[in-house]
Amino acid sequence: MARSRKYKRLEKNIVSRIMHAFRLFFVSIGRVCANVVKFFDGKLTLMIVPHSQGKVFSVQTNVFALVLGIILAAGITGSFVYFNQKNASSELEISRLRDENRETLASLDELRDENNNLLQTAKRFQSTLSQSLSLLGINQNTGTSKSAGRNSDLSSLFDTQDITSGSLKETSDIKQLTACLESAVRPVEQIGKMLENQGALFSDIPNVWPVKNGIGHISMEFGQNIHPITQQWYIHKGLDFSTWRQGDPVIATANGQVVTVAYDDSFGLNVIIKHKHGIYTRYAHLGTTRVKKGDIVAQRQIIGTIGNTGITTGPHLHYEVHIGSDVVDPAKYINVK
Repeated sequence: MARSRKYKRLEKNIVSRIMHAFRLFFVSIGRVCANVVKFFDGKLTLMIVPHSQGKVFSVQTNVFALVLGIILAAGITGSFVYFNQKNASSELEISRLRDENRETLASLDELRDENNNLLQTAKRFQSTLSQSLSLLGINQNTGTSKSAGRNSDLSSLFDTQDITSGSLKETSDIKQLTACLESAVRPVEQIGKMLENQGALFSDIPNVWPVKNGIGHISMEFGQNIHPITQQWYIHKGLDFSTWRQGDPVIATANGQVVTVAYDDSFGLNVIIKHKHGIYTRYAHLGTTRVKKGDIVAQRQIIGTIGNTGITTGPHLHYEVHIGSDVVDPAKYINVK
């Protein structure tokens, strides 16, 4: 019992001390607040004394109002400085955006000029394509799909009706140009195929200079000439090509098959090639040959060299073109492309 009473007294002492400490703390806080209120409530008198003997102005206030006024003045001044700097930055940004806008407008004008040039070029392309297709006998409507519709040629590109205005018109023109050029791909492909077929056809017709790299000259033409040995008029049935020397390569003037490699008293060493469409070519007075009977040769393939065999007055190539049983002037076929 004595020990429990001792603990109770100790507990009461601790509680009383804590309560006393809280009372002292709040009393101190109250005194501080009272002193602060008293300080800010202190009266102040502001006097304005002019240099002349005018009336003296006095204003009564307290510390709180004075401090509040100073804070408000500082806030207003700071806000003014901040917004002034912000305004200056905004003006710089606006100036920069104006410069960029000028550059953009200049680029847009240049783009419009280039777009106009492109449209003019497309007009010329349309005219040239139409003429080329007409000359080649290609129907411009052939092979166009239903989806192409009215865009089968470039005429829709130059419709006088404006779809929109401003920059959107240029965009619309470019889209129409793209669609029309895509629709023009088919005719161009047809032209390419036709040229490819014509190239194959020309490879089967003797149409190139029979001496490699086109060197030499024609020393005697086809037709009526004076024979260089007998000095009598006669019909020369071919063309004579001379380089003033022996050994220059002779080439096949078209694709074909070698049907003769022989030596003749008149033509000397000579080669005859059979081509398509009933055409034959003869290469005479050769020095050497590089083909044999039955060989398939390609246009511009070397078949021998210029020589001085047979009846000649010097090294040259005698070249003939036969169509069936007729002898024709080879000059009509050389470089016919």
